[in-house]
Amino acid sequence: MSATPSRALLPRRLLSAVCIAALAVSLAGCASKGRLTTGSIPSMNKPLETMNATELHSAAASIGRVYDKNPKDAAVGMKYASVLTMGGRSEQALAVMQQVAIHNPTDRAVLAAYGKALAGAGQFDKALDAIQRAQTPDRPDWQLLSAEGAIHDQMGDPDTARARYRKALDLQPNESSILSNLGMSYVLQGDLKTAESYLASAIRQPGADSRVRQNLALVVGLQGRFAEAEKIAGAELSAEQASANVTYLRAMLSQQNAWNKLKDTN
Repeated sequence: MSATPSRALLPRRLLSAVCIAALAVSLAGCASKGRLTTGSIPSMNKPLETMNATELHSAAASIGRVYDKNPKDAAVGMKYASVLTMGGRSEQALAVMQQVAIHNPTDRAVLAAYGKALAGAGQFDKALDAIQRAQTPDRPDWQLLSAEGAIHDQMGDPDTARARYRKALDLQPNESSILSNLGMSYVLQGDLKTAESYLASAIRQPGADSRVRQNLALVVGLQGRFAEAEKIAGAELSAEQASANVTYLRAMLSQQNAWNKLKDTN
């Protein structure tokens, strides 16, 4: 398949589907940073974003047993919610974070994670409220600004989203996760070349994680450069996973092309 032009030829519905999924992963991933390091949480032998469905199910079961023993533990609850979100169990993740927030009502990290869980469940207005309550004007948190931007992107407000990302970059210059979110914001508008430039910059930054690499692979694949996308994804995923991801993306694009051809003949 030849590479697609960089802007607006891919249907917005398709772009939205793949990009919203990537932004949701970004929101979930934020909860795995920072304070979530405690001996009470079972250690993971690989990053959550590189786990397959079976591994995520096993991780959720393991952390869930620890959570059941002490649902008031903020770090355990946030980690459990993150794993559940990554496994597609957004409603359960939200229920977990609601309990954690009840027991830790003044904890900024908890309020932020609660907001991200609300966003994962599609409750965007409530998510913004929770994250904005967690933010403090005198000491703004770049992760909260980036998360707020991702929520605005999911609500279809890219201008506000990008303003939040750029404020976050003012606080944390060249932060890979912010650059990645900014890139995915341009994917939603069909501007794949601009998206790729931000994501390529993000992947070069220290601390860039698997989410950033997979977002770059996604954008390259959306432009029809499947071999390159598989190579990028395969740097961290297994060869089978990378190939499966690209095959799935190719099938999505092929299906859309078939629908377009049918429409053109009518």
